[in-house]
Amino acid sequence: MNILFIMYDQLRYDYLSCAGHPHLHTPNFDRIAAKGVRFTNAYVQSPICGASRMSFYTGRYASSHGAQWNGYPLRVGEMTLGDHLRDLGMDCWLLGKTHMKADAKGMARLGLSPDSLIGARQADCGFDAWVRDDGLWGTGPDGDYDQKRSPYNEYLKSKGYDGDNPWADYANAGVSNDQIASGWMFMNADKPANIREQDSETPWLTSEAIRFIDVAKMPWCAHVSFIKPHWPYIVPAPYHDMYGPEHILPPVRSLQELKNPHPVLKAYHDTKVAQAFQRDDVRAKVIPAYMGLIKQCDDQLGRLLDHLEATGQMDDTMIVLTSDHGDYLGDHWLGEKDFFHEASVKIPLIICDPRSSADATRGTTCAALVEAIDLAATFVDAAGGEVPDHIIEGRSLMPWINGEGPEDWREFIISEYDYSVTPRADALGVTPRDARMMMVFDGRWKMIHFEGGFRQMLFDLETDPHEINDLGEDTEHFDQIARLYGYLGQWGRRMSQRVTMSDTDIRAARGRSLRRGILPFLVDGSEVAPELTKKYTGSARQKH
Repeated sequence: MNILFIMYDQLRYDYLSCAGHPHLHTPNFDRIAAKGVRFTNAYVQSPICGASRMSFYTGRYASSHGAQWNGYPLRVGEMTLGDHLRDLGMDCWLLGKTHMKADAKGMARLGLSPDSLIGARQADCGFDAWVRDDGLWGTGPDGDYDQKRSPYNEYLKSKGYDGDNPWADYANAGVSNDQIASGWMFMNADKPANIREQDSETPWLTSEAIRFIDVAKMPWCAHVSFIKPHWPYIVPAPYHDMYGPEHILPPVRSLQELKNPHPVLKAYHDTKVAQAFQRDDVRAKVIPAYMGLIKQCDDQLGRLLDHLEATGQMDDTMIVLTSDHGDYLGDHWLGEKDFFHEASVKIPLIICDPRSSADATRGTTCAALVEAIDLAATFVDAAGGEVPDHIIEGRSLMPWINGEGPEDWREFIISEYDYSVTPRADALGVTPRDARMMMVFDGRWKMIHFEGGFRQMLFDLETDPHEINDLGEDTEHFDQIARLYGYLGQWGRRMSQRVTMSDTDIRAARGRSLRRGILPFLVDGSEVAPELTKKYTGSARQKH
């Protein structure tokens, strides 16, 4: 069996028609949901691109793998999805974005050349790269944002788009009065990108995926990782004007959230992106473009699914659709991600297993508490392996997919966020080691813990599903806070770093030294079996 692991960047869990969006119709997402299981309580381990993706790829919490923000290198030697699947005879390929930075110092220390096979895999998060393009090709006074080559820019140049950076000049810019109208500016979001639709980012990567499928040898796992609908929020015609003001959902926010807010939340309210999305005119420009980008993603998903069917590979391929985090779009007076409201930390997750063992759950939803790290365990399980639970901290979702949900499923989920590299740390006066927050969620109660001496936040999603009322200082709920801190402590005491010895290895090692002649603490030897002392008894052969 193959695994088609598709990730969209910054796709909200509720911006799909199968998830209930009233205006955005996504028939191809719905097509997979109708054939598989849609998990309705799936959460990322960090609401930021890089840290979230490293958790997806390692199956480990952010504090376990350590790459807790964009640009933090994933330490050399960290086991990833590719390592686990290759051990099971399955190739693991990357097409698109990882947002992973290689541990160049660690590789140099170990003498790993980036040009070698193992070095290339270390630099690409354990994948073999069919085509890697992280998608943001900004250029400023101090140089380029991304120092790697851009296959997408090379493609655009081959199609006749001029300039050093056609991504910036065409794919992510419109035209206004014969001038470049850059997608970096929200007010240009309603303009069509100045590019042929078939040459824009999502169709380009879809074409690469089809090209891969046509030549790949089974079994394979292909991580097709789209940059969209991540900003810049600009999309080519005809998607730029498919949606208008009548399709924009009202923001989920209240003036109450601005009255004596938690200090860390206020720091995020004061960011440029939050202040922009607090404006109705910005939302009126951006959200229709965001919806257009999703619609284009859905159409290209349909193209990919049709190709699988036409080539007879649909019945041999597990399909997984998900996102690395959400997008506030003005909810809670915020933009982007970076905090723990549902709009940011909750993700879509749809899994379709073609095998008959999954027939009982086709077209169903599952409300179990799911973490992004569960996908690594799921893929190992689906490929026929035993999940190495001393390394992978997630749990396989295959029992849910096969209609055999375990009774001992998790009681809570954890997400972490390290904001030490951001200006918020300076604004709040916290040290890099204290600029961290953690979410504990049990399906009803959501608590956010902050290092640095700040009080906790608390939401009751049963009575307050929109997360408006922060109960963190309400003495009537201190029992819930204590209970959730108990969960946080339980999680904090987990065994997370003993990754070179499994429980099976440890059990097998018990007593092994006795059978190899190490017999400590014996009084007269009668305490152990005679075979263990045989080498140490008998007549003395020499006297010196």
